[in-house]
Amino acid sequence: MFGRNPFAACFALALSVSFGYAAPTAGVAIEQRAVADHVVTKETIFYPPTSYSTPRTLYGRTAQLADGTVLATWENYSPEPPLVYFPIYKSSDKGQTWTSFSNVTDQVNGWGLRWEPFLYVLPQAIGNLPKGTILCAGNSVPANLSHTKIDLYASKDNGATWSFVSSIAEGGEAISTNGYTPVWEPFLMVYNNQLVAYYSDQRDPAHGQKLVHQVSSDAINWGVVIDDVAYPTYSQRPGMTTIAPLPNGQWIMTYEYGGGPNPKNAGYPVYYRISSSPLLFNSAPGQILNAGGTVPTSSPYVVWSPSGGANGTIAVSANSSPEIFVNTELGEPNSWVMYNTPQWGSYSRELRVMDDPDYLLIVSAGYLGTNNYVTDSVMKLPNL
Repeated sequence: MFGRNPFAACFALALSVSFGYAAPTAGVAIEQRAVADHVVTKETIFYPPTSYSTPRTLYGRTAQLADGTVLATWENYSPEPPLVYFPIYKSSDKGQTWTSFSNVTDQVNGWGLRWEPFLYVLPQAIGNLPKGTILCAGNSVPANLSHTKIDLYASKDNGATWSFVSSIAEGGEAISTNGYTPVWEPFLMVYNNQLVAYYSDQRDPAHGQKLVHQVSSDAINWGVVIDDVAYPTYSQRPGMTTIAPLPNGQWIMTYEYGGGPNPKNAGYPVYYRISSSPLLFNSAPGQILNAGGTVPTSSPYVVWSPSGGANGTIAVSANSSPEIFVNTELGEPNSWVMYNTPQWGSYSRELRVMDDPDYLLIVSAGYLGTNNYVTDSVMKLPNL
């Protein structure tokens, strides 16, 4: 977590996996949808009223359903009371237009669902949750910021209604300074018939912050905390895990890295790791992302598309610019290229590969410290 000032945000108002595209299979055509994927440029998803606290919106996330419908959510800085929540908006035309659909509300803590939502569609049954269930993980935080709690909700009716499933992790005060003990920034996926929850963890007294995961076979009972990135120097802060599968059986993780090697003086530079298992990143070496001398900074998001050549295309977004960073050589360090996008930059801007993997959805909900609104664009991958 880079740059989030929780007090300002609150009071001045903070391949056995589905990643939203079909895995490449020889001879199998892309499933036809009622609406084909197409270019979209800076369409408004949600414009908040002036009664919202700064930054009004932040940290947009999406999920795509089996019928091609796209759902979106974000951090929503609405007046309190009532408790804050994660809005769910829906697009039936591949990101061109959006309508309010439902809300994910805190059903257990009395705190609200405040920060860092993540949406995920189950590619298979997990416990009593059938294939196609939509999951929403997010940080439940009271208005006084005294606790952090990553809770999991589920919808079995395509996002119309939501029910509490379990608590994944609980931490202390929502302050991103070393020495405090919060948990942040969940990321979900299924691997080897288990649901994996990745998140940033400040609870270990040996690390200011580290990246970890826990697994569950039923989405209710969670295993022990396993390190994914944990540096030996206490002050170093890796954060904001995102992961994508590669076609050679490897996996790529991106993260921001504060307090570590920073040859371009890039703030919290974007690093990545490549591993044969998404559960074993801690033994993989870290590599700074450098595209011809440009090092992106903070809150990265990574996806992989089967389009763009024999190896497909890795695409990474970061807080520091509206461009994306593309690699068609399976993450080879000297093969990153920066490309323009039609979409605004944003803190923790999300990328999503669409049904037609030539197309990339980009969702922005603004930067820290500004009065934001939520927008999306859909672009063709630039290397096609």
